[in-house]
Amino acid sequence: MPDPMTFGGDPAFMTKSDLAYTRVRGLILSGELAPGAVLPQAALARTIGMSTTPLREALRRLKQEGLVELDAHRDARVRALDATEARDLLELRGSLDPLAASLAAQRRSEADLADVRAALDGLEALSARPSAAQLASHHRFHAAIHRASHNALLVEVLDGLWVKTDRYRRHGLEAGRSDEERDARATEHRLLFEAVRDGDADTAAELMRRHVQTSLGARSLDRLAEDTLEDPR
Repeated sequence: MPDPMTFGGDPAFMTKSDLAYTRVRGLILSGELAPGAVLPQAALARTIGMSTTPLREALRRLKQEGLVELDAHRDARVRALDATEARDLLELRGSLDPLAASLAAQRRSEADLADVRAALDGLEALSARPSAAQLASHHRFHAAIHRASHNALLVEVLDGLWVKTDRYRRHGLEAGRSDEERDARATEHRLLFEAVRDGDADTAAELMRRHVQTSLGARSLDRLAEDTLEDPR
């Protein structure tokens, strides 16, 4: 089971409902609970070491986030990956991530640059079955750029979009990536840092736009669209 701290929150200060939410959310985002998987509540409660009462509260929160579906009988299921949602996420990120990068280049402080530099140094290449730590290293890098925009509302929205996209990143990685593709992504990350460091807002925005357009979320959308064409039901 993923460490609750991997997905945010200190267990010492969390309610039972919060802890159940963090654990189940971690299982979903890590891929241990696969898209479309049925969630028998009694069995899931045993898995996470909780009673069903906080689990039901957690599932309602996860439904609001779009990660879980609940029917009238309270049966639960991990929400399946969906081409429309993948498209929506990509469209939003394609507009908002470049804006954040542009603002970061204009507004970043020395402390911001230190955070982005540290996150860049800590990036881990994503394997076909990425660990939570690998995905978190990429989140830290992009979140550092987002924070450097000094636009709190933009940071909040992008953080939510990032979390929702993680399942699609995993899906996009299932087809594998070549060493050349991984090297290209590493180069893009370095160039993004340099553009923000140099205060080059236009270059930062354009680099981020291309970064999103060729992202794992975009690859997932292509795969899901192909599946829809093959099985139009």
